[in-house]
Amino acid sequence: MTMNTSNTQQEKIFQEYKPLLFSIAYSMLGSIMDAEDCMQEAFLQWYTADQQETIDNPKAYLCTLVTRRCIDRLRAAHAQRETYVGLWLPEPLIETADPSYLSELTESLSMAFLLLMEHLSPIERAVFLLRQVFDYDYAEIATIVGKSAENCRQIMHRARRHLPTQSNVSQTPPAQQQQVFTQFLQASINGDMDGLLHVLADEIVLYADSGGKVRAARNPLYGPDHVARYLLGLKQKFLSLFKLAVQPMIINRQPGLVGYLEEALDEKQLLHLELESREYIKQQLSWYQHALKKGEAVFAIVCTCTDTQIQEVDMIVNPEKLRHIPPLNAHDNDTITF
Repeated sequence: MTMNTSNTQQEKIFQEYKPLLFSIAYSMLGSIMDAEDCMQEAFLQWYTADQQETIDNPKAYLCTLVTRRCIDRLRAAHAQRETYVGLWLPEPLIETADPSYLSELTESLSMAFLLLMEHLSPIERAVFLLRQVFDYDYAEIATIVGKSAENCRQIMHRARRHLPTQSNVSQTPPAQQQQVFTQFLQASINGDMDGLLHVLADEIVLYADSGGKVRAARNPLYGPDHVARYLLGLKQKFLSLFKLAVQPMIINRQPGLVGYLEEALDEKQLLHLELESREYIKQQLSWYQHALKKGEAVFAIVCTCTDTQIQEVDMIVNPEKLRHIPPLNAHDNDTITF
């Protein structure tokens, strides 16, 4: 008779597979909190099931539980995505997160790659990721998603047809990406239009995710001139309101930066600005004051780079997607204040 796994053994097994489970859940959902919730739910179900009947293959069992929960969450979130204000971007995953999580994330799990996944249905996304990224064979995928192996092959074929023929997923070595990003950052800080135009690719696209909670472009911006003017316009407008600190960080294995407030204008000064409505201004002011007090991030920017230029800029300003980012470290030597 096979003995059930002890609590200690279960915890050890779960910790061993936790990076893989998080990678699957995060790449499916684009949400750190939802990914962690799915992992915890899977662990609790496995814990209960293993007390009743020994699970011979915990890895396969846990992967199945996590994947199916992700599919269910994506289906349930469909209506929310339909009413989401503006563009939707994944939550930024900061390099200072649990290193074991990041060890499972490949270069293909960039912001650009995660955006590609938005073209797929939940089941297509699951099959595509398990096959393309995590290298499962079709028999394994069939067991995980509850389909036949042949059906999974057809789903994979359909998923490939639904993806754009060209993508901005970068294959450029990290050191080269960082060099290009440094040029971009320097030109942005200096307000150097020519410098920005030089580093932005002709096919550059900028996406901004505000969730309708703060001001940001609600449609993609295309072309170096539009993107450069938008970025410099934001810099000029933002710095007329706040003293800002930015910290370069690696986000989703790509070069990026996180912005924090150091000082803010009071409500009387903000109400003189020609923004939208007094109520809207008060709402933003309340959030900015909270972020200032707590040292919380107010934006994150991630860049997809080639050897010489930037192909994509992803800007996340939705407060709900920034809460997990570490607070401002004023003693960080890389912090830039202006």
